[in-house]
Amino acid sequence: MKKILITGGAGFIGSHVVRLFVTKYPNYQIINVDKLTYAGNLANLKDIENKPNYSFIKGDIVDAAFISELFSIHTFDSVIHLAAESHVDRSISNPLEFVMTNVIGTVNLLNAAKNEWKDNFSAHRFYHVSTDEVYGTLGETGLFTETTAYDPHSPYSASKASSDHFVRAYHDTYGMDAVISNCSNNYGSHHFPEKLIPLSILNIKNNKSIPIYGKGENIRDWLYVEDHARAIDVIFHNAKTGATFNIGGHNEWTNIDLIHLLCKIMDKKLNRADGESAKLITFVKDRAGHDLRYAIDSSKLQNELGWVPSLQFEEGLEKTVDWYLSNEDWLNNVTSGDYQKYYEVQYTKR
Repeated sequence: MKKILITGGAGFIGSHVVRLFVTKYPNYQIINVDKLTYAGNLANLKDIENKPNYSFIKGDIVDAAFISELFSIHTFDSVIHLAAESHVDRSISNPLEFVMTNVIGTVNLLNAAKNEWKDNFSAHRFYHVSTDEVYGTLGETGLFTETTAYDPHSPYSASKASSDHFVRAYHDTYGMDAVISNCSNNYGSHHFPEKLIPLSILNIKNNKSIPIYGKGENIRDWLYVEDHARAIDVIFHNAKTGATFNIGGHNEWTNIDLIHLLCKIMDKKLNRADGESAKLITFVKDRAGHDLRYAIDSSKLQNELGWVPSLQFEEGLEKTVDWYLSNEDWLNNVTSGDYQKYYEVQYTKR
């Protein structure tokens, strides 16, 4: 039985990866380690929490002693590393927290893996999940490829770029079997509502203003989270050591066009007059250093490993809306307490 450590498995993307691996591979033992910060929520995994091949351990990857002991006790075969601070706005407010989790935490995991696996690196795999934001910003044309030079612009993307470099360094220096993937913006169920799509769904539902940075002209490539989990599965099992793969949804939308589409879907779902939800759109001061456009070329993943997105964006967005409207208890639980304080500070109209 393979024993796989998944870090950050109670978060948005991580919970979908944990669910996929636990259900698809009953002969794998999946150990989920998560600090359970504001974005980590065990309610995301209620449906699989009692599976015999799943276990959860609360812990912080920044704690080197904890990570070292964890590896010593469990003798993991592989690691899928998703634990990260990931919200750009929060990185602007508190860069050091992102350095600690995304850089120091990743190096702690690499050191523990190196010490435990040094006698046979080829029998183990360290899979690091990263972001397209490490590449910086694009103009109106072009796509990020696996060979695009790194050019991070926010403390968040700088911390993820640094962690990517450390993973490659441990592969090149020590011979560790390491792979990396860089993904575009994810959307889907169980997403903490500080990001654009879940935040907007929540606000439309409650007839609150929808905050849009600047003029809403920023362009993002949107990837359905379950498709991302499938891609991670394919890369984990089939990628050559040292490989990097970009994962994108082939769905470029300006923020304002996306929100207008979302408003139309919400009007239909909530039996509102067409155009009613769009009246809630409110433009707020732009984010500092806001990248104009991200777009992923995922042809390498398609050509080498056969992965393609399963959904068109409109279909995936409607499925996402349906999930949030059917899971009010989940929404109410994650948007109590500290979330309200954060929201008041971040999105006060300027």
